[in-house]
Amino acid sequence: MLLAWQGSVLALLASCLTAVEAIPSPRSTCSKLSVRKEWRTLSKADKLSYIAAVKCLQSKPPTTASDFDGVRSRYDDFVAAHINNTDYIHFVGHFQPYISLNMLGNTLGQLTSLADGTDGSLPSTRKRFKPHAVTPELNHWTQDATEALFPKAPVFDPTCGFGGNGPYINSTNDPSVHLHIPGKTGGGCVQDGPFKNVKLNIGPITDTNLAYNPHCLTRDISPYFASQTLNSSVVASALAGKTFKDFDIIVQGRPDVAGITYHGGGHLSVGGISIGDIYASPGDPLFYLHHANLDRLWWEWESADPSKRETDISGPDTQFAYPFDFFGEIPYKNITLNYNMFFGNLTPGTTWVPIKNVMDISAGPLCYTYSQI
Repeated sequence: MLLAWQGSVLALLASCLTAVEAIPSPRSTCSKLSVRKEWRTLSKADKLSYIAAVKCLQSKPPTTASDFDGVRSRYDDFVAAHINNTDYIHFVGHFQPYISLNMLGNTLGQLTSLADGTDGSLPSTRKRFKPHAVTPELNHWTQDATEALFPKAPVFDPTCGFGGNGPYINSTNDPSVHLHIPGKTGGGCVQDGPFKNVKLNIGPITDTNLAYNPHCLTRDISPYFASQTLNSSVVASALAGKTFKDFDIIVQGRPDVAGITYHGGGHLSVGGISIGDIYASPGDPLFYLHHANLDRLWWEWESADPSKRETDISGPDTQFAYPFDFFGEIPYKNITLNYNMFFGNLTPGTTWVPIKNVMDISAGPLCYTYSQI
C-alpha cells in the first residue's frame, strides 16, 4: 500500500530536507484523515514516489550519529533505534503500539504531505500513529499467501516494487543461522529493483552492535513459509481473540519455527540477513510495509467490536496491555495507557511517548484511517 497523492517525485525529494517533528502531544481533533491503501491499488506514479522517498531518506544526514556509531543516514536512524530497543519491545505488552509508532512511514508520510500539499493518504496500517503516515502494506499478505503467488507479489516487482530475491545460498550447516526456514529459495544480495545496489550500514545479526558495517540488502524468499504463516486462517485466528491478550499472543507467536505466526512470518518469508534479522530488520524497506499491515489488523480487530477498544483514556491508568508470559511464569507489572515508550533521539521531542497519546488513529497527532479494500 502507499499513499494516494498526485505530487511529483521532485517535490517529494525536496521535502526530504524538512526535519520530521515530534508526535508526543495529546490527541486532538483532525481536520482531515489520511486514508491508507493497499500497495497493489496504488498508481505507478504513487509507487515510484514512495520508493523515491525511501531512497531520499537513505541519502540524508542522520540525527542519531552521536548515539550510534554505525548510522550514516536518516534512514539508519530508524534501523539503529530498532536494534537498540529490540530486546525491550518484543514479546511484551507494548509491542503493538511501539512497533507501529516507530515506523519509517511516519516520517515519509509527513514529508510527502508537506511536499505537495495534499492529505498524504497512504497504505494501510492501523489506528494509532502519526498523521499522513506513508507506510505501505505488504499486500494484505493473504492475497499472495500461496507458494505460486508469493514470489509474484506486487511488492517484489523490480520496477514498481522493492525488487525480489537474492541468489540461492545453502545455509544448512551455517552456525550463524539461528532459524532454518523451510522452503528457502535465496539468501544472497537482492538482484534487481531500486534497492539492488543500496548499501546497508548497520547489522546484520549483530544483536545490539551498532558499529558501522556496510553490506548489501539480502533476501531469502520462502513461498512455502508464506503459505503457512500469512494465510487467511492464521490471520482469522488472531482476529478471533476475545481479549487483547488473546489477539496479541497469536500475532507475536513464538521465537521458534513451529510457533511463528504472521508477525514472524512476514519477516522470515521474505528472509535473508536483512529483514530476517530480528535486530536489524528495518534495513529492508519491506519491513515498514509488513508492520503497516500488522497495524491495520490491530485496527481491524478493535473495529470489529468497540468493546475491545483500548482507546478510552478517561482513566489514565486504564490497563492497556500485559507483558504476557511468553517464556514461563515470571514476575511482571501490567502496562497501562500511561506507560512511556522510549524512542531516544529518533525524532525531536519524542524521547518518551505515553501509549495514551498514540491510541486513536482518527485523532491527532495521527489522523489516518484505512481503506476498506
